[in-house]
Amino acid sequence: MSIATAIEEHRAYLVSVGYRMSGSLADAEDAVQDAWLRLNRLSDADRAEIKDPRAWLTTVVGRLCLDRLRSASARRESYVGPWLPEPLVSTANEDDPLAVLVRDEEVRMAAMVVLDQLTPPQRVAFVLHDALALTFEEIGQVLSCSAATARQHASRGRRAVAAAQPPPRAAAAEQMRLLAAVADALSRGDTQSLVALLHPDAVLVNDSGGMTPAARREVYGADKVARLLIGLSQRYGENLVAGWAPVLVNGEQGWRSGGRGGAPEQVSVFSVRDGQIVAIYSVLNPAKLAAALDRAGRPVF
Repeated sequence: MSIATAIEEHRAYLVSVGYRMSGSLADAEDAVQDAWLRLNRLSDADRAEIKDPRAWLTTVVGRLCLDRLRSASARRESYVGPWLPEPLVSTANEDDPLAVLVRDEEVRMAAMVVLDQLTPPQRVAFVLHDALALTFEEIGQVLSCSAATARQHASRGRRAVAAAQPPPRAAAAEQMRLLAAVADALSRGDTQSLVALLHPDAVLVNDSGGMTPAARREVYGADKVARLLIGLSQRYGENLVAGWAPVLVNGEQGWRSGGRGGAPEQVSVFSVRDGQIVAIYSVLNPAKLAAALDRAGRPVF
């Protein structure tokens, strides 16, 4: 088995697995690189015993991401405000390597936010079993537990995901319609029109890490979300939409804006339910933005 062939053949798949487990493309890429190094260090005899390279690499990436998840959980205890996964910013260019990853329905932001609510073992077990069909014996090896315990972790993760019911990805045309309508309502300061575009249970989630001005708690309800957005539009004026550009965020229509006159730079995306916006996720943390916007223009595979 050629090491280079094994890695290149499965790299896109492994990065996708790592991102779903960790919520960080950087961590996913690091995990794949570490898996390559571990494979490279094996003797020829040990490599010859690997019957399924993809399964072996998936198991290694799973263990590495579990370690990163546990470390991230500890860091989040001191994190200021809500935490969102690192956004995957790409263009509509089908030749963009990042587009390969964001085509996966399960990496949309709403689905990733739900995964973020699981414990590290639940998240790893759920992704490995429900998405990748690994056996509980294999998952137990990743989690260093019995197959029965691995089954329990996956079952609890599955129940939590089912209870959250993240909406599926809306059609591109519907996303563009809503995005244009929101931009129009904000430009006119029309609170009523904006409220009509929002689902009654709408939520706005800002991830700033305390590094830039932003609401540090989730904002719930169409009226409250609309008033906050209109208030920001009035406060920053043209600077809020400075550099505004439509982009794909985790495969869904989003936008980037700000960065001038005190208006914070941000990348935002929304989820749709019943023809209305049910959630708006905005990443303002400069560290996450820098990584996401840098990758938007370069290959990750």
